[in-house]
Amino acid sequence: MGKDNKKAKPAGKDKDKEKAKPPVKGKEKEKGDTKLNKSVNAIQVRHILCDKQSRILEAMEKLKAGTAFNVVATEYSEDKARNGGSLGWMIRGSMDGIFQDAAFELPISTCANPHYSDPPVKTKYGYHIIMVEARK
Repeated sequence: MGKDNKKAKPAGKDKDKEKAKPPVKGKEKEKGDTKLNKSVNAIQVRHILCDKQSRILEAMEKLKAGTAFNVVATEYSEDKARNGGSLGWMIRGSMDGIFQDAAFELPISTCANPHYSDPPVKTKYGYHIIMVEARK
């Protein structure tokens, strides 16, 4: 019986220590955004999709010139997300692999001051310029 009690106490102590530890957000940030991004399961994403590389590069030039992302998406995107390029909330695993990898690496930004994928991402659907507005 004494041996069983000794084994139970350390296990209980370890659980108490784990509960008492604060989240390790600082260490994740120090190691880079990649580890932090893996804990994110959903992103609010916008994109511009074009069949032709020449057209997506025109859109990229507009963005670089300072035109708002949603304005460029409305003018250039060739899919159902033409209304400002919004795809809404997307969960990890629901997107094309290449698109998803690029999207989860991007920082959060706004249409007026976008941080987007450069160069455009090529998938089986065409060429994408991706922007992330939020994470959860």
